[in-house]
Amino acid sequence: MRRTVAAFTTLGLAVLGLTATATSAHAGAVCDSKWPGRDGMVRAWQLADCSGTYLGGTESYDSDWGNSSGPFQGTDENRATSVMNSGTYGGNDVVAFYRLTGYQHKEGYGCLKPGELYVDDLSRNKFTAASNGTRYNMDNRISSHQWVTASACRAGSFIS
Repeated sequence: MRRTVAAFTTLGLAVLGLTATATSAHAGAVCDSKWPGRDGMVRAWQLADCSGTYLGGTESYDSDWGNSSGPFQGTDENRATSVMNSGTYGGNDVVAFYRLTGYQHKEGYGCLKPGELYVDDLSRNKFTAASNGTRYNMDNRISSHQWVTASACRAGSFIS
């Protein structure tokens, strides 16, 4: 009988442990609350979990997040820690975020599929390999973005 009780106790603790892990590992509570539905936009925030300063959002492209024109301007460049893709499905529905301005691949890029909804913490993601082989962390390093098809993104470039 003791072995049976001990087995059930161990099983119960394991189940509780898994539940506690799943609950504490859930990320994006603020991003979840900011999800607008499919409205055709890409958005970015300064801090993790779609919080802090709202850097901007657009249905369009922006080749330079640091210049004085376009939806992202001035200090928006190299400040994003969370991004959202609420674009509509079909055609150019993936957002490609680039390390450099002008959609340059030289220092890498990362692609966010519409089904991923958002990345609540870019520090978990790296751009594709730069021309020198370095894979830069994406946190606070986005300089441009554009809408592309999934086939425009190579294997290993998708972020989540």
